[in-house]
Amino acid sequence: MPRNYMQGIYEVSNPAKYLGKKAPRYRSGWELAVFRMCDNHPAVLGWGSETHRIPYRNPLTGKNSTYVPDLLLVYKDAKGGNHAEMVEIKPAKQTLAEAKTQMDKAAAVVNHAKWESARAWCKSQGMGFRVITEHQIFNKPKRSPKKRK
Repeated sequence: MPRNYMQGIYEVSNPAKYLGKKAPRYRSGWELAVFRMCDNHPAVLGWGSETHRIPYRNPLTGKNSTYVPDLLLVYKDAKGGNHAEMVEIKPAKQTLAEAKTQMDKAAAVVNHAKWESARAWCKSQGMGFRVITEHQIFNKPKRSPKKRK
């Protein structure tokens, strides 16, 4: 599994598929893994990194701010239908469902506000929005805690 703290500029292999205006910058090994998949998967018609800015209100400060989703993805599904989505790549611990520490819980509250704004904006644009974590990237569903005997 790639390390989460990797950073760099991704060298696009299939430039005809890349929709961004500037070179894609990955900020984690997870983003790098997803960029590689987007660049090389035959069902991905186009993709871009940090292509849109979406306004939202920070619930901790009350201030208006801007959220930039990680990825714009255009793909063809198994039935031949085309879809466009904005995608955010985040550690599961920064989602409301899995945050445990106070710091992760605060990050999850802010993330939730960003994602709700993004969902509404994307819906108004006729596209979807999804958050993916290491569980989806590496196809490792979260395990249920083991029962003690």
